[in-house]
Amino acid sequence: MLLAAAVQWAPGEDAGENRAAAARWIDLAAARGARLIVLPEYSQHCSKDLAATAPAAAEALDGPFVTMLRERATTHGALVVAGLVERLEAGVANTVVAVDASGIREAYRKVHLYDAFGSRESDWLTAGDPAQTPVVEAFGTRIGIQTCYDLRFPETTRRLVDAGADVVVVPAEWVRGPQKERHWTTLVTARAIESTVHVVAADQAPPLAAGCSLIVDPMGIPLAALGDEEGIAVAPIDPAATERTRARNPSLANRRYRIG
Repeated sequence: MLLAAAVQWAPGEDAGENRAAAARWIDLAAARGARLIVLPEYSQHCSKDLAATAPAAAEALDGPFVTMLRERATTHGALVVAGLVERLEAGVANTVVAVDASGIREAYRKVHLYDAFGSRESDWLTAGDPAQTPVVEAFGTRIGIQTCYDLRFPETTRRLVDAGADVVVVPAEWVRGPQKERHWTTLVTARAIESTVHVVAADQAPPLAAGCSLIVDPMGIPLAALGDEEGIAVAPIDPAATERTRARNPSLANRRYRIG
């Protein structure tokens, strides 16, 4: 059985401080037995005005932040998933990497840029290829990757499940606002129920984000959850629970429509 951790913390603008803090959180999660460790979106750099600060803070995938993730993953025999601002040849991307001792297993560039609730990520970010299906096999489990605003598009999760994922991880910086906490927990739970998968959703802590990180099983039951404080939610990912749920609720098998 795989133990998963959703790390909830509030990164700032200083890349060095974020790198050190992320390393500490990974160590703490590993000390609790977690081998799938998920950190939030924008763990490498975050600010109130990302459009102004993030392009200068962006790093390549062989830069210090991802190098640190790989070092901590190697030390703990873990798969670590975290978000960063990635420097591209032209522009920057909102990227989530999954790394282990072998290096970068996946680098998912966010497809659905956050042009909602007064924000416009598309003004400064380059969107990822919609054809991406980032699924990593680790510890006998197939783990799909999406991020934040992707949750509002159920076909994103369904495409990962069609590609073989039985766990979906969601690093996020779910911006605070009226009803936003409700939207976050509802959408995480819905994605788990409709695709009969475990979902490990790691949000940033306030003040910028909503917090409320949680790990949900394929029946939509929260196995571990946090409020608005920094911390770590830890819960087991049980393949037998997925099998039982899919036997009782064969909604995937009963579908009459497919995602193209």
